[in-house]
Amino acid sequence: MTTSDNAARQTTSLRTTARVAGWLYLVTFITSIPARVLYGPALDATYVLGHADNTGVQLGTLLDVLCALAGIGTAVVLYPVVKRQSQSVALAFVASRTLEASALVLGVVSLLAIVTLQQDLVGTSAADGTSLAVTGSALLAIHNWAYLVGPGIMSGVNALLLGSLMYRSRLVPRAIPLMGLIGAPLLIGSSVATMFGAFDQFSPAAAVAALAVALWELSVGLWMALKGFRPSPITTGVPVVGELAAV
Repeated sequence: MTTSDNAARQTTSLRTTARVAGWLYLVTFITSIPARVLYGPALDATYVLGHADNTGVQLGTLLDVLCALAGIGTAVVLYPVVKRQSQSVALAFVASRTLEASALVLGVVSLLAIVTLQQDLVGTSAADGTSLAVTGSALLAIHNWAYLVGPGIMSGVNALLLGSLMYRSRLVPRAIPLMGLIGAPLLIGSSVATMFGAFDQFSPAAAVAALAVALWELSVGLWMALKGFRPSPITTGVPVVGELAAV
């Protein structure tokens, strides 16, 4: 195989990696926002006492599972490229993304347990209903804490790790990871402040603190999906698609 052929294959491999990672990032947006809308009613402490249809809640939790899987996918797909900037930081990004997804799935399980309780509550006595309502409130608390740790603290950690890799490697315009590097401390600080009761988890202050990281993830996803990677010294010698399985 000639040098030009190998270079062409490498370029195609990098373009594929960037596009897959970019679309996976976009999937996390496509799934997470409607998911919260769909299972929003179950976040009310009185939901377990009602008799509402649970289809929307169940669909929302399914979208959250897809979001978690897509989140892990972003780290796994990018790893062969960004490890050339720093293998330890790239590996830490895979681990932190996995922890974020795990917290998200824990929140999903707690919501599905609430659905089961709501269904079991039908026809129970007042005493049993009170007991189930208390259990439902505990499960809701687990969901909220999991959401604070996962999409809260760990999202900030992810932004610091991948943002630093992208900023140093220049795989995307530096203004994009800069948003993540600025927003990450704000999101982590906001989540810790919420943990200690400074303000509500879903307050306007918390939403503002999360905005920069959300913009970073959306921007890096769009850039990679539509533009691919910019030329960078670390992309020299990256294995082509057919060789990735052997790496």
